[in-house]
Amino acid sequence: MTRSKERNSFKPRGRKQRPDATKERTPRVPGARSPGRGSRGERRKHLDERLRLLYQRAMVIEDELRKLDEDRFYRVCIFGSARIKPETKAYNDVFELARFLSWEGIDVLTGGGPGLMEAANKGARLGREEKKTKSLSYGLSIQLEFEPEPNKHLDIKRHHHKFSSRLDDFIRLSHSVVCTPGGIGTMLEFFFVWQLIQVKHATPRPIVLLEKEFWSGVIDWMKQVPLSRGLVGEKDFGMIHIVDTPEEVFEIISAHHRDFRSRAGVVEEPS
Repeated sequence: MTRSKERNSFKPRGRKQRPDATKERTPRVPGARSPGRGSRGERRKHLDERLRLLYQRAMVIEDELRKLDEDRFYRVCIFGSARIKPETKAYNDVFELARFLSWEGIDVLTGGGPGLMEAANKGARLGREEKKTKSLSYGLSIQLEFEPEPNKHLDIKRHHHKFSSRLDDFIRLSHSVVCTPGGIGTMLEFFFVWQLIQVKHATPRPIVLLEKEFWSGVIDWMKQVPLSRGLVGEKDFGMIHIVDTPEEVFEIISAHHRDFRSRAGVVEEPS
């Protein structure tokens, strides 16, 4: 028989039916052992242990990264809305602020998206070009349907899949924080930083709130309700500064930057 005839005459074998295939199967009890497999509880325990070990390794790496950066580079983290357009006062204020910071050789760190994040990164780039400093424009992006690509004014990009790891990176990389007008995300970032400083999981640093009309109500409520009930302490407000202009923000950050450089033993001006 030729190969073609063999091929044409080939009939796939049907799957043999087991003798008991027609019998009613015993329903599987959730969590019960299957032959050759561990229970769900054992599997969960195994995965929890692996996750714990991975977390410990991540903490060691994070600590090493912090040691490498803590005495060399000063960065300001600027939080703000992705929805604010270039023609607005808020956009221009953030742009000018980042420009001033870059003049002094201070790195600018944002979420890398549009709106006020773009304003900060764009201003940082321009300021560096104007004064020939070594400041860098950072963006910690995250995958969102409405923010498909990071803005184009970044020197260093880091991508995160989870907000939690992104927030941790903001804290690790920055030495001071500026919060500009924003929505739920900006509020989350503000309270996250504030709380970590309160419980000493982050080093003390200025938190500067730009635009009194936007932020005063939030701080007033914190004093009128949580503070009056003893849920926060008066000293927790010592790190908060509410101002109205980029110049006022820069004055606060610049003073903190000079103190940072003094403690690090840096004498020469950045160039």
